[in-house]
Amino acid sequence: MIDETEAADYLHLYLTYCQTIKRLAQRTLEIYAINLQLLVDFCMEKSLKIDKITSQQIRSCLARLRYANYAISSIHLTISSWREFFAWLFRFGHSDLDPCLGIRAPRMPKRLPKALLVKDAIQLAEFISEDNDWLEKRDSAIVEVLYGCGLRVSELCSLDTRQHKKAKAWIDLQQSLVFVNGKGGKDRIVPIGSFAVKALIAWLKVRSQKTFTKPEHEFALFIGQRFTRLTPQSIWQRLKRRSKLAGVTTPVHPHILRHSFASHLLQSSQDIRAVQELLGHSSISTTQ
Repeated sequence: MIDETEAADYLHLYLTYCQTIKRLAQRTLEIYAINLQLLVDFCMEKSLKIDKITSQQIRSCLARLRYANYAISSIHLTISSWREFFAWLFRFGHSDLDPCLGIRAPRMPKRLPKALLVKDAIQLAEFISEDNDWLEKRDSAIVEVLYGCGLRVSELCSLDTRQHKKAKAWIDLQQSLVFVNGKGGKDRIVPIGSFAVKALIAWLKVRSQKTFTKPEHEFALFIGQRFTRLTPQSIWQRLKRRSKLAGVTTPVHPHILRHSFASHLLQSSQDIRAVQELLGHSSISTTQ
């Protein structure tokens, strides 16, 4: 039986277990210690035995945190710490029940996606770096397609230069269209704006100067200097670097360009259904 005065000792024992057996990072241990002390203080105040605390009393303690204006993210971390602690108590026979079973964390508030200001988007699109001509034209085309078509970065990486037998997604510059293979294997067709078309033509001209040694990357639209298809991670890094050099105050990543495309298009057209189709959302609520 764990008396309330022994709770601190059990807390120390548990943290030692986390450090030596689970080998948790020091910062994680500090977070666990802070969150578990909240529970110990609650038990002391209410004269509760920590091995007999009930789910209802756990909820009361959480309600106190909500009343004290704890951030939802902090409450999530707190519940996670408590779950691990009570699972340890139960596993090693120090408690006959796990009061955290059935406890649900409050819903995290949905964060509104960020979008660039129009002037920042234009500044990024018009920027010309001091990279070699090959890299500059490639990165410029990436920005124009992401911002001009609202593609996901995974969709961008899967694009081929033209339609062929194994192609899942490709561009058609004659029709100014991009054929996209999106989430869940859903296909859609998105128009390519004139600026993106111009950037793609310039990129394809220098891209054709490379000789491919790996046939599987022969048709990839965006390739690296080793002539292999670019990965989402590579594009993230290039965009981050390019936006910094361009002097854009907001850090730019592929998804912020997708949201900027949607926001700016909606501002000008007021047609949310059209934006939904172009983004490939199955639900209008996602677009909203």
